[in-house]
Amino acid sequence: MTRLLVLGFAAGALGAVGGARLAGEAAALVRSRAPRLAAGAAALVDIVLRAGREGRDPGARERRRLLAAGALAAFVAGWLVLGLVPAIGVAAVGPLAVSRVLRSGRERYRHAVDRGAASMAGALADALTGGHSLRGAIVAAASGLDGEAGVELRRVASELALGARTEDALEAMRARVRSHGVDTIVAASLLQRGAGGDLAGLLRECARALEDHARLEHDARAATAQARFTGVIVVLLPLGGALLAELASPGYLAHLAGSFLTAWLGGLALVMQLVAAVLIRRLGRVRV
Repeated sequence: MTRLLVLGFAAGALGAVGGARLAGEAAALVRSRAPRLAAGAAALVDIVLRAGREGRDPGARERRRLLAAGALAAFVAGWLVLGLVPAIGVAAVGPLAVSRVLRSGRERYRHAVDRGAASMAGALADALTGGHSLRGAIVAAASGLDGEAGVELRRVASELALGARTEDALEAMRARVRSHGVDTIVAASLLQRGAGGDLAGLLRECARALEDHARLEHDARAATAQARFTGVIVVLLPLGGALLAELASPGYLAHLAGSFLTAWLGGLALVMQLVAAVLIRRLGRVRV
């Protein structure tokens, strides 16, 4: 008996020493890899932020990294919340969510540039009035214009500094942004550049028209804001009720899912809620 106690004590001591040694090695490995992991994560976050701040699309290599990181994050989250088997299905949703985030960032950037199109037209008109050519007016206006419109105009100025033709740089901006305001500015600039005339006056008229357009769009959004908000609340009410029922009686949703009929009806209701949310979003979209 004493011998067994001694052997047990020795095994426990050796296990504790081995565990401490293994923990030390793991900590050293984490410390050595942590800067690289942190730098990689920061680079991925910066790619997503630049999509919304500068409208830049990630390259093929960056996109692969983002999709892989999204799948890994979704898998880990699904594993912790739902378990191993459901986590595999959740991991397939991760890349779709990343693509949606990138697309949403680019859309926000495009709308921000479109909102600043009137300021862009006014800045170009002021530079042309000061005696600059169209090429020089772009460079001069880019240095004094703020916001996303200024970022886009500075990108055009950088392309001109690298030797790009004025027409090509403006067409590239129009293709990137795809907005009504920028299309108007580029069309006016290229037409007047080829046909001659008072480009500064035309751009000022464009600026006034774009400001009126933005004001009309804002009024239309304000008029439909309450209806859109009510629609979203109505869509979210059943989901909130289901969560409250689960909190009040844990396992309630799992019990419903155990029956084929209730699971089928619940899935059908969820699909109809998603369709209703999409339709409300489309109906509430303002087009002026």
